[in-house]
Amino acid sequence: MQALQFSATGSLDTLQLHGLAKPVPAAGEVLVEVRATGVNPSDIKNVLGLFPYTTTPRIPGRDFAGVIVEGPEELLGQAVWGGSGKGFGFYRDGCHAQYVAVPVNAVTPLPKSLTFAQAATCGVPFITAWDALERSHVKAGTRLLIIGAGAVAKAAQVLAEARGADVVMAARRADVVQSLQAQSIRAFQLSQEGQLPEQARQHFKQQAPEVIFETTGFWLAAAVNTVDTFGRVAIIAAPKDGVISLSSLNLYRRGGSIVGINSLLYSLEECAQMLKRIGEAFDAGLPAPSGFVELSLSQAVAAYQQVSAGAAEKIVLIP
Repeated sequence: MQALQFSATGSLDTLQLHGLAKPVPAAGEVLVEVRATGVNPSDIKNVLGLFPYTTTPRIPGRDFAGVIVEGPEELLGQAVWGGSGKGFGFYRDGCHAQYVAVPVNAVTPLPKSLTFAQAATCGVPFITAWDALERSHVKAGTRLLIIGAGAVAKAAQVLAEARGADVVMAARRADVVQSLQAQSIRAFQLSQEGQLPEQARQHFKQQAPEVIFETTGFWLAAAVNTVDTFGRVAIIAAPKDGVISLSSLNLYRRGGSIVGINSLLYSLEECAQMLKRIGEAFDAGLPAPSGFVELSLSQAVAAYQQVSAGAAEKIVLIP
């Protein structure tokens, strides 16, 4: 089979397309013929050596959609999706290949409303967003402020809207805010950190947000000063040195909580359960993903370079 593989971490130069033996599924596993697989920023960081537990040589790739071609007879030919879990693409071969072997419970039926390519864009961003909403208790009527406008932030917006939450997004760049507003998404442009509490209240009828999802890594201190009494701040990022200065006094006086979100803490099987519920949301009317670019697997190295250079559009590889 054709597969992307890196022989060492530290540089994208070690990433090459190889002809490798097709995986042989072990007991309790299925072999999936990959029809589409997403490229995530964490895939690039993986090759660059930013995850200390990665072993090489390794096939990267965390999200896939495809068809079961080996496994229990009743599952053969079933369209499925999966991925994103702990170790997948890091110390277990991932899915940037024509085939991938995974535990039978690590896949779930493909939503009827999504194509393979659309499904392949969802894994990491939607699982991360779903986990953030679940663990910060976002439900109908919850006042939710999402800081940032990347893939995870946008996934959180559509999932939270589907739950009936009161959602507002905030971004630093004016053109990004204008783009969100053009999609009928309530959004405002971030100003100074000290102005965030008043900016937020202006968009929630003079009430503070009950939950803030901080997706950028730079607004945590301001979020702590903005969230309502007994509010929750979910975070998925931090500055390069991992250090943020914030007022613990402001946090405990309002009874606030900070919730760390990391999809790599979950097994493939646990991620499949989240994807099942996300798929149900898509089939219930959640807008299908759009605005992504499809490239052949033969263009995978170039795709990694584009994402590393900051490409705005999601890239999906088609084996």
